[in-house]
Amino acid sequence: MRTIKLFYIPISALLFTGLLTSCNDDFVNTKPLAEVPKELVWTDAGLAQAFVNDLYNGFGQGGFNEQMLASLTDESMFTHPGRGINTITESRSNPADQGWIVDSYEYGNMYKRIRATNIAIENLITPKFNNEALAKQMLGEAYFLRAYYYQQLLRFYGAIPLITKIYTLEDTDYTAARNTYEECVNFIVKDCEQAATLLSGVAKVDGRTSEAAALALKARVLLYAASDLHDVPTAKTKSSTISAYANPELLGYVSGSRTERWQKAKAAAKAVLDKSELAYKLNLSEPVSPSEGRANYIALAMGGNSKIADADAKRDLILGRFFNDLKDEGGAYVGRNNGPNGYHNWAGNSPTQLLVDDYETLSGEKFNWNNSVHAANIYTNRDPRLGASILYDGATWKPRTDDVKKRDPANQIQTGQYEVINDKGAKVIQYGLDTRNSPVEDWNGSYTGYYMRKFVDADPAIVDQNTRQRVPWPVLRYTEAVLNYAEACLELGEDAEARTWLNKIRFRSGMPAIDNDESGQKLKDRYRNERRVELAYEEHRFFDTRRWMNAKETIGRQVTLINIFGTLKAGKLVSLYQYNTDNYSYSYKVNTIAPGIENRNWLDKMYFISIHRDEMNRNTKLIQNPGY
Repeated sequence: MRTIKLFYIPISALLFTGLLTSCNDDFVNTKPLAEVPKELVWTDAGLAQAFVNDLYNGFGQGGFNEQMLASLTDESMFTHPGRGINTITESRSNPADQGWIVDSYEYGNMYKRIRATNIAIENLITPKFNNEALAKQMLGEAYFLRAYYYQQLLRFYGAIPLITKIYTLEDTDYTAARNTYEECVNFIVKDCEQAATLLSGVAKVDGRTSEAAALALKARVLLYAASDLHDVPTAKTKSSTISAYANPELLGYVSGSRTERWQKAKAAAKAVLDKSELAYKLNLSEPVSPSEGRANYIALAMGGNSKIADADAKRDLILGRFFNDLKDEGGAYVGRNNGPNGYHNWAGNSPTQLLVDDYETLSGEKFNWNNSVHAANIYTNRDPRLGASILYDGATWKPRTDDVKKRDPANQIQTGQYEVINDKGAKVIQYGLDTRNSPVEDWNGSYTGYYMRKFVDADPAIVDQNTRQRVPWPVLRYTEAVLNYAEACLELGEDAEARTWLNKIRFRSGMPAIDNDESGQKLKDRYRNERRVELAYEEHRFFDTRRWMNAKETIGRQVTLINIFGTLKAGKLVSLYQYNTDNYSYSYKVNTIAPGIENRNWLDKMYFISIHRDEMNRNTKLIQNPGY
């Protein structure tokens, strides 16, 4: 458990509600000038609202931190060393050195937020101010946020202590044992249900929770609960580390009907799907064109919050973490953090070739390097979501900055090596502007040959390295609920229903329907790939590969990268490089990242992150996770 802090509300939070305090000329008054006494907070609707507003700060930057959870998976690798990423990807994590854990999953920070939600719930159940409707809404928000923060802990660490008591300095015992996994699921689901009831009929507002968000969180939690990792008999057959663990009830269900758990997951997801007003272009009977499919996906990634994207796509965003110019927040610099070095950006979370390979061809085939047609044109006729998610060699992007634009007037990503004719008429090799041998910030070049495109606003007015963007982080999406529903259907043997909903997503993306003869494990594999590309970079892959227990075969693989070489065709005299198949023949070779940069390794202890040594020392009733 954490050190208990006395409850107060800072003046900075009150400013959000427009509250101003009068000057106090009594210089001997010892009341803190920057705080409001707790006995006043819950008697005033504005003060109570300010407290509830602050509860949302547990979202942190959403997933838009400089280091992203994607780089702990096979979606990407983090370009800059020494940040604790490798500690996790190489399975060196331990209770004394866990590696990089962002604050929205950090054990102590989440309990700090949970304590605040407990305070709100206790004081709002019987409100002391005269606005019953507002009190009801705020209570619903507090229940949802408590459920959300417990869910963050549950999917990262397994079962945790469920705390509803508000500890004070007068308490003599701050220790608590971990509840069982089943108890945690039941508790979170109950909070979601209470939140949904309290928030029923409340209008959707950007950045605030709603009835739909509560239902969507419930569906996610129940989907995880039904999965392989949390069905202990199944997990034991797949992992000797889990089989040897003395307290499996902390990891999953040790008894009960798994079929019933899948049925509950399906019903919970369907409750979200029934809110059809949140669906975005999911009523199509055939695929849209590739260009429209790409535009649809970009609009979804932008949360409808960009001049270049369809604003109607915001419907899909059930709950988002929004950013604006009032605060200089890190989450507004996704482009700077991840964009090409040739644009003076930092290349932080660079997509892997592993991810690129998993985008199907436009006809619905699995991409195959042994297919000569595929291998000769690796970015041509691919799933439109590839170009909407990833910047690759030859892709058109924003105008270059003034100091670089003369080198690339075509505004194309350059991640290869190319033959050009120099001023002496000799053929020489030139490295692309977006490589680690670039004349522009080479230290910020991608190792993999790719850059993140998803979530980055392509509006030319946004110069990524010094302009904030306003793209929201997707905390919960309607599309996630669709995929959750399809997965539950598959596990229950309802393949036709699963195909129907998967095809809705595919049609919106410009992809063909899945054949009716695909079923069983083949269809499950197809579903998992669909989920991979649709939810790329949204913090799902880290948990999906764990709950499916296929982490060794997926995120345990070494990072692959692409080497590209452009050879001038006979008679072509190009002095200023530009991607052009009339002038160049391009060859593509897949390589593995050098072990000295990252040497990925999977050990089954990594199915759950350890509880930090300091937490174990503070709370002697805690039991450590398996393998540590």
